Amino acid sequence: MTSSVPTDAESPELDGAPLFLLDEVPDGDVLTVSGPEGRHAVDVLRLTVGERVRVGDGRGLVTDGTVLAAGSGGLQVHVTARHEVPAPTPTLVLVQALPKGDRGPLAVELATELGVDRIVPWTAARCVTRWRADRTEKGLVKWRAAARTASKQARRPRVPEVTGPMSTREVCGLLADVDLALVLHEQARRPLAGVAVPSAGTVVVLVGPEGGLTDGEVVAFRAAGAEPVRLGAEVLRTSTAGAAALAALSAKTRWV
Repeated sequence: MTSSVPTDAESPELDGAPLFLLDEVPDGDVLTVSGPEGRHAVDVLRLTVGERVRVGDGRGLVTDGTVLAAGSGGLQVHVTARHEVPAPTPTLVLVQALPKGDRGPLAVELATELGVDRIVPWTAARCVTRWRADRTEKGLVKWRAAARTASKQARRPRVPEVTGPMSTREVCGLLADVDLALVLHEQARRPLAGVAVPSAGTVVVLVGPEGGLTDGEVVAFRAAGAEPVRLGAEVLRTSTAGAAALAALSAKTRWV
């Protein structure tokens, strides 16, 4: 970073600026946004010289700048500030049972827009969808692409991690090191709204499949320290329940 680039404390507010994500953001006063990101900027957003943009690496580094040139090769951006955006607290983790078809990427997209930090695909007992060994990588590519696209849409400087799929036993092991674990269950007596949520640490939400949780899964998660809660009187689809829970948790912790 050159001395002419402002530090985090000096960085201007660019709330209305679109965000582009690169694998690596180079140093210097001028950077290039090319490839799919550059084509999107020029052909879809139709950005022109002088407009404000943000370029990030998806891991918290954000570069603010203005467009110097726009053409078939993408954008040339004059850097005005670089800053590291700290990870929000608490860390929000969604353990998502595998939904059918395109509802998996939809669940990831909604959760990303509502603030999730990590998504764990879960092979619950009643999942109709099964990621066989030859389909796991394809499924993960779709979920991770959905998280990246939704991060740009929401202008999030950090793209949520999508882990490899876990079994119920592995999820129970995950719960051993968290500060709060909640299982969404329509038969639970306690509402999510009544749960005290820590302002720091890790909070996990578990969402079952369309067919619901088995008694054995509920028992296993309770033994691992998770508490069954309900969102409300209505029963939501598995692809939207996680986002609803994340919104409720963010309202208690981040949106205050």
